[in-house]
Amino acid sequence: MRVLLDECLPKKLKHEFTGHEVKTVPEMGWAGKKNGELMRLAVGQFDAFVTADQNIQYQQNLKVSEIAVIFLVAVDNRFETLKPLIPQVEEKLREIKNGDVIRVSE
Repeated sequence: MRVLLDECLPKKLKHEFTGHEVKTVPEMGWAGKKNGELMRLAVGQFDAFVTADQNIQYQQNLKVSEIAVIFLVAVDNRFETLKPLIPQVEEKLREIKNGDVIRVSE
């Protein structure tokens, strides 16, 4: 599974994923891109986009997207807070399809 991590997430979170090809938005050279453009760039290159930015769901029509979106819902975006959510994310990655919108929370 090819996974793109949003720039609002700690970079070192990518190392917590096993068995997936994980890149960060900055690694792709897409830092600072607006959400719509970012989603268009990700289509075809990634299967899933992982973010903590809850606003994307109001800005984009994710149901018709060609990429799945996983929202991390936590009290903050610190590595220590988000790391325990990764096993749930990995479980969801095994079953997602294009256009799926999934929330993973504490």
